[in-house]
Amino acid sequence: MQLQFLGTSAGVPTRRRNVTALAVLCSQGKGWFLIDCGEGTQHQVLQTSLSLNQLQGICITHMHGDHCYGLPGLLSSAAMNGRKAPLTIIAPKGIQQWIEATALYSEFNLGYELSFIEVNSQLHHRVGAVTIEAAKLSHRVPSHAYSFTEKTADFKLDVEKLIRDGVPRGPLWGQISKGISVAVNDRQISAQDYLIANHEAEKIVVGGDNDTPSLLGEICHGCQVLVHEATYTEDVALKVGSDVGHSYARLVAEFAQQAQIANLVLTHFSPRYQDHLKAAHCIDDIRHEAQQFYKGNLFLARDFATFDLDKQGQLSLMSRDL
Repeated sequence: MQLQFLGTSAGVPTRRRNVTALAVLCSQGKGWFLIDCGEGTQHQVLQTSLSLNQLQGICITHMHGDHCYGLPGLLSSAAMNGRKAPLTIIAPKGIQQWIEATALYSEFNLGYELSFIEVNSQLHHRVGAVTIEAAKLSHRVPSHAYSFTEKTADFKLDVEKLIRDGVPRGPLWGQISKGISVAVNDRQISAQDYLIANHEAEKIVVGGDNDTPSLLGEICHGCQVLVHEATYTEDVALKVGSDVGHSYARLVAEFAQQAQIANLVLTHFSPRYQDHLKAAHCIDDIRHEAQQFYKGNLFLARDFATFDLDKQGQLSLMSRDL
């Protein structure tokens, strides 16, 4: 799977960063999922090779504007670009009411069906080879994390077991390697019993706004990548106060280290953090704080940065900017 960041700023956009949006691209085909849709997301999509006609689903973590104000415009643009396929939106309950009210009062007709699924901790939604699940987080409004697990057909034959069970070499092995069950001496052989996965399922967890990373413990089981907000460094977070409902770099880094997550991508940075090193608050301050407490593969997201997760669970930066 791949990640392409479309917005990495918290609250309001900056000259270099739009508000929150992230594309998760499937390993197979051109399908992709959108997590959050801050204002201007449709403009960000235009700067990429992503197609709204290939969009498989939209997941909204919570109903703050920097995570959802771009949704009506993006849906309308998809219609005007000829989308006909139904689209699933997984989101808090209020999203459906808001979109339906917007459609009513602005008189837009999408021309394709929207299917709304209310997010909760029991979510288990399957789209092709991708399974989407959710976990409840802690924020000023209800907020969730989403996991994306993709299982691809990449198996090898368990040769030792085939020989031990007397399954003769030849065409039967070929059928089993394709996942086809066969009969041997009037005995039915299940192909799945003789196939070994070459790699673990790819799993990425994307957190919404959240001041308690430990809530991600269960959903992060087996994941190779965690994408989580680090709105502040610890010193700024203490000045801002605990009621804002956000995490800081140390808090996320300590959780990722304890949970033994191989790859951590921080995003959703307060606009006060600038790119130049002489700024009062530099974006590298977030990186340096996280590195003190997390020893895995650490990245700070930038708009349009694209990351690739390989079959061995290693995340790498493919491109940084346009």
